[in-house]
Amino acid sequence: MQFDDNARLDTSEVQDVRGSRIPGGGATIGGGIVGLVVLVVGLVLGIGPDQLGLSSGGDQSAPASSSLARVEQACRTGQDANTKDDCRIVAVVNSVQDYWTQESARGQVAYTKASTVLFSRQVNTACGNATSEVGPFYCPGDQTVYLDLGFFDELRTKFGATGGPFAQAYVVAHEYGHHVQDLQGTLGRSQNGLTGADSASVKTELQADCYAGVWAHHATTVKDESTGRPLITSLTDADVKDGLDAAAAVGDDRIQEEFQGRVTPDTWTHGSSEQRQQWFGVGYRTGDMARCDTFR
Repeated sequence: MQFDDNARLDTSEVQDVRGSRIPGGGATIGGGIVGLVVLVVGLVLGIGPDQLGLSSGGDQSAPASSSLARVEQACRTGQDANTKDDCRIVAVVNSVQDYWTQESARGQVAYTKASTVLFSRQVNTACGNATSEVGPFYCPGDQTVYLDLGFFDELRTKFGATGGPFAQAYVVAHEYGHHVQDLQGTLGRSQNGLTGADSASVKTELQADCYAGVWAHHATTVKDESTGRPLITSLTDADVKDGLDAAAAVGDDRIQEEFQGRVTPDTWTHGSSEQRQQWFGVGYRTGDMARCDTFR
């Protein structure tokens, strides 16, 4: 995946709080078995801290870092996105939101922009306090995507994904799929507490995968306002393969087999590896959000 070197990145869509102290403390989740369970649940993407029942604890704030360059200073152009992970996230957020804004103008969906917050270790949200172990998530309470970049290392080292720039893009696009669902009023279907292969929770997550695929289908044609040209200039078959591999790596069946030694479909919340790949593929092949009706 390549970005137009001359495109200007809009860093106003990403808030960088990495290394900041967090007032009010953090989530009451530690390491060991409890931390592993939360990691496994959270890393399948899209679960906010409200769904995990997180609560406030003592002041466990992340240490301040004076050496960390904020994205507003470091991420100016597409060339920065081609060389730096955090700038790549900014560029993907820009592209995803440009696409859904374009669809809103066409009357396909009523879209309003949502911010992404880059954090380290812990963060406060309208859905509760969360640690990095929760993984990337969307909080409908403040309509914000939260992401610790360390997740992408976990995706490779703990879950066996091949990684790559487009694997990161898939994660971001999936979370913004939840924002689209929130605006459509469908996100609430997943919050009835029910689990299982045919549950509303699974169907909601698969639809977000499909919406990520829809964006990917259009990614190289969505024009950047600063240049009038697409921000993403190249998306190869190998890139898409990385995205599909990331989707498979966080399938409920693969995670359960790896961490508990057996597959229990009655407890699924996000869908199997095959389902996640399938629905991302539906979105990518068709480029049509109407084809993403996983609830039928």
